[in-house]
Amino acid sequence: MSDVVSIELLLDPDTEARVRADWQSLAAAGMSSLGAYHSPTNRPHVTLLVRPELATSAFRDAISRLPVPVILAEPVVFGHGDRGVLAWRVEPGDELVALHAAVHAEAGPGADAAHTAPGDWTPHVTLARRLRLETLPDALALLGGPHNGSGLSLRRWDAASATVTDLE
Repeated sequence: MSDVVSIELLLDPDTEARVRADWQSLAAAGMSSLGAYHSPTNRPHVTLLVRPELATSAFRDAISRLPVPVILAEPVVFGHGDRGVLAWRVEPGDELVALHAAVHAEAGPGADAAHTAPGDWTPHVTLARRLRLETLPDALALLGGPHNGSGLSLRRWDAASATVTDLE
């Protein structure tokens, strides 16, 4: 899915800074890191929904549930051969799960990416893509510890046009 639309939960300033510090630590060590992408649209987030297309929606019910707790629990790796995605697993607390359900309810039925579909969702904040798994112990040593924060707002990301729209 290269041309997708997603709904993303943006983090409070302290949590965003915490994730960006991890991005910087990985980049400074010469490892894969999302910190290497300097686009203003590149922000730490929790993806709530990904589809090839998504009708415009205000997501009013979902927005009314904000803010929600976001707990960076522990690092997780989604492996693909000798590489993987390194991320912070986000604790799926009741409020976050309810927000996820509200986003999907307001979006209606669609072709959800498996990792964001209700029942298959793994909430996380990505730190690095295509990280060489042989460097994983070194990468883990560079990360800060677990962190309690919050998700404050939603945005819509359109990959085809590389644009974001804040949802209010």
